[in-house]
Parts: sequence; C-alpha cells; structure tokens
Amino acid sequence: MKIANKKVTAERLVRDALDKAKHFSDYHIFTFLNEEGAIKKAREIDAKIKRGEKVGRLAGVPYALKDNFLSPEGETTASALILEGFNSPVTATSVAKLEAEGAIMIGRTNLDAFAHGSSTENSYYGPTLNSHDKTRVAGGSSGGSAVAVALNIVEFATGTDTGGSIRQPASFNGIYGLKPTYGTISRYGVVAMASSTDCIGFFTKTPEDMDLLMSIASGQDPKDMTTLPDYYNDTKKMNVSKARIGIIKDFDNNSVHPELRKALAKKVELLKSKGHEIVELKMPALKYGLAAYYILVPAELCSNLSRHDGVRYGFRSKDSKDLDSLYENTRNEGFMSENKRRIMIGNFVLSSGFYDAYFLKAAKARTLILKEYEKAFKKCDFILTPVSPNPAFKLGEKVDDPVAMYLEDVMSVSLNLAGVPGLAIPAGETKDGLSLGLQLVGPRRSDKNLVEFAKEIQ
Repeated sequence: MKIANKKVTAERLVRDALDKAKHFSDYHIFTFLNEEGAIKKAREIDAKIKRGEKVGRLAGVPYALKDNFLSPEGETTASALILEGFNSPVTATSVAKLEAEGAIMIGRTNLDAFAHGSSTENSYYGPTLNSHDKTRVAGGSSGGSAVAVALNIVEFATGTDTGGSIRQPASFNGIYGLKPTYGTISRYGVVAMASSTDCIGFFTKTPEDMDLLMSIASGQDPKDMTTLPDYYNDTKKMNVSKARIGIIKDFDNNSVHPELRKALAKKVELLKSKGHEIVELKMPALKYGLAAYYILVPAELCSNLSRHDGVRYGFRSKDSKDLDSLYENTRNEGFMSENKRRIMIGNFVLSSGFYDAYFLKAAKARTLILKEYEKAFKKCDFILTPVSPNPAFKLGEKVDDPVAMYLEDVMSVSLNLAGVPGLAIPAGETKDGLSLGLQLVGPRRSDKNLVEFAKEIQ
C-alpha cells in the first residue's frame, strides 16, 4: 500500500532488502543475490505507479526464494553440487503467481541439499545460522528462507515442506510458517523430493500476510495434476472465537523439552481464558509416523533423484572414461552424504524381498495415521502441538547422528503423511533467548480457518 500510495518507492525497498542481505552475509542465508534483476523490476513497478497504472497486491514487495524453485534468475541448485550451472528454462507456477502480483525476488536461499535435512547443515554451501544464536542451527530444510524473514531482510519467503521443512525452521526462528493441505499450491517447477508429501508454503511475520499469500498462490494448475480446486478463497469462515482445540496426550512426555511443554501449557491456559474448549486426544497411530515416513519418503526420492546423472544438465564429473563411470562419479561427487544415505534406504526398501516387509507395511501405517486424524477432527476443530521436541540445537550436534536428526521430525512428519495442513506459530523464547514454536493442525482444506484462528490468538 505504501508503494501504491507513493510513500516509498519499490526501488528503495528492494535496495534496502539487498543491503540487509549483504549486512547479514555471515549467516549464509543466500546462495544467489538477484541485484540487477530485482532493481530492474522495481523500477518498472515505480514507472507503472507514476503513470497511474494498476499494480498487483504485492507490488514492489521484496521476497526470498528457496533455491529449489525454478525461475530464470540465477542458477537453481537446490544447494547441491550436482545441479551447479543449471539455469532453468521454466518458471514455477507459484513463482509466476507471486510475480504477477508484483513481488520481487531479491535472492535464492540456502537449504539442505535437495531438501534432505532438518538443520540446513547438509548444504553444499555450508550451514545457515540461527537468527537468534549463531552457534545453533536455523532448522531445515528451508533454513535460509526462515532466517531471511526472521532477520527482517524480506517480508516473506517461499519454502517446501515434506516432513516439517517449513514449520521446524519457522519454529526455530520465531516466525509463522505454513504447510498447506497437500495439493493446495502447485508443485510445478519445484525440485521434487517426495511427490506424495511435498507441499509448497510460506514464511511470514504475521498471519495476515500468510492469508494474503495463500489467496494468491492457491488453486488448480493444469501442469500439476495433484492440485486441488481453489477452495482457499471459497472457504466459508468458521466462528474461530469459539473453537475446540485438541491436545495430543501421546506427546505429553519427557522427550519434549521442558520449556516447550511449559509454552504449550501457557498457550492452553490462554485459549481457555478466551473461551475455547480444550479436548484431550489419544492418537496412538502417530507413533508409527517417523518410521513410516523414513521408509516411504526415501522410496520416492530415490526415484526422483535418478534423473540427475550428469548427462543433460548440471554438474558432470571430469574423471569419467565411459558411461558407467560418468554416472557413478557424477552422482558420487555431486550428492551430499545425506542424499546418498536416503537414496540407499529408498532402493533397499523397494528391492525384491524387502518391498512387502518395509514399504507395504509403511503404506499401511500411513493409512492408519490418516484415519487417526480423521477420527480426531470429529472431536475438535484444531490440534495444538509442538513442532519439534526441542528448540534449535547446536551446530554439529546431530549432523553425524542421522537417527538423532530424524527424531527431530517426530511431531511434524505425520501431517505430511495424512495430507493435513499445519501452521507454525511463535510461542515465546527459552531462558537462553531461543525461539519456541507450536503448530496448529487442521483437517484437510481447513487452511483458511487455520490462518484465521492464528489471527485470533496471536
């Protein structure tokens, strides 16, 4: 509005954002800064306003793009060596929608390579640092995007969430992060991790901004057959001033950090004081979520990553004498260790003799989890849980212990398996100044009401 009303120019906003990005360069937030392109777009918007032409709802607003979204500006590397040098010939549908409304991408943000991780330590470019404490992780895989918003470099940033990759870094950095209902926003033009759980979402400072972005980005896309009709803008608002909030008793144990348990209890008391009803839930099937996730997702991603072989695009090993060695050396050098670990797990669970024992059982567990959520939402409107069992952990603390790292996802992955939406909301800080986050969970296609409820309780 300030830009449209000529109180500030788009170019000024973009230059300020670029200056902040450079000022915070030691946080390793960006893999590419779009200086020339962003300033050019800002000048075009300022010229339109000067001529009295209509501009979009995001005219001149700088934003950060997670580096697994395809667009012509800069290389799309997904923070992996194997995609070094790849300039996309297409633009992701979500990016096209944002930029049609006048948003200006100032840079690409760091992530765990191919979004495989929960700390942004698995990046070819090195880890992004937490916005509150440089000795701690930013969360992952969308760590760069979360920190860009938390440090006020940009108003919003894009992210992908396959098992918590938006909600967990949002929680670790004290901002809002939404994983929508599966299929709400088109995945076209986004580097695939696991096709049945990948979701496109955003990081913002307020639920009001999240509402605006969702109204722009949601909707059916003929380029992505999994997208849903635009239910977000057609949702009839529920009365969020009187809601039933479910608390999962299965998560009420000593594995959750004491200050997170305290933050949850404080939020529950606040909800009670506002007249909301608290409902205790038992959801025993959720205990299978982490095991099912780390079977099903590697099975899908090993297939998606098979296209990266050094033949058509991206990095190619120079030490190859024949086609077999080209494939072998390129993939060995180009993938990070976590990428290799997940590829090996995926191939193992899909291999002859193990498919029934692992993959099929995990698929059945996924169905149980989906039904568990359906059952729970007959008793309540929303569920409130921590996003992760701990606040941001120390850099290097879990990077050599994959099981410990995977356990950080225990409260987030079940939402992706069930396809339900989850919104990370700030919930205060620890005594040491680390951000605490909770997540609001709703039934499928309740995204609008989830955001409205977040406005009610912020």
